[in-house]
Amino acid sequence: MSTTSFAYAGLIGGMSSVSAQQAIPNCQPPNAGEYLLLVVSPTSENQKQLRSALPPELKTITCQYLNETVTRIGGFNQIDDANRWARYVSNIVGLSAIITTRPTAPDVVQAQPLQQQRVTYNPQALGEGYAVLVDYYNRPEIATSVQQVVGGNVGFASYGQRPYLLAVYTTNQSEAYNTLQKLNDRGFVASIVNSRKVILLRSTVGL
Repeated sequence: MSTTSFAYAGLIGGMSSVSAQQAIPNCQPPNAGEYLLLVVSPTSENQKQLRSALPPELKTITCQYLNETVTRIGGFNQIDDANRWARYVSNIVGLSAIITTRPTAPDVVQAQPLQQQRVTYNPQALGEGYAVLVDYYNRPEIATSVQQVVGGNVGFASYGQRPYLLAVYTTNQSEAYNTLQKLNDRGFVASIVNSRKVILLRSTVGL
């Protein structure tokens, strides 16, 4: 083959590589009652290091979640198991992980609607720790029920360019996971994320 042919082949290979990166699928949601571990791994090197550190019985899939490239690790039936692997990934590979779940039997949440009021925002980044976020599916009135579960004020935050109810922000890992468990038991779709990537919009949602 001529030099031109090699160059052309290299160009095609590069284009195929770019196409492959752009074709990363969206992450499939967890099954009912399953705890899902999503490890933020934006580069192929991150993904390679992660796979080499995990046992082969843990199935991993690279996918997109909230505009981030993550490695999806599923099959956990207990939050403690997902928590242990999240700590392992953080300590061994140095990558942060998100734990999310889907309730087994969602409750029918009934709440009084939020009062109509003029809302002002004062965006600020959270510090180090854990944030428990609740996906409210454009139904902010469920903040009343979330507040009853957590026993305190519920905030409004942004993560991955999407709005969420902020159930808890804490540096106490046990508190964060206990809150996630309570929300899951009540039928809410909640996640634990690295609080440094969360933007607080309002510390308290007006009820």
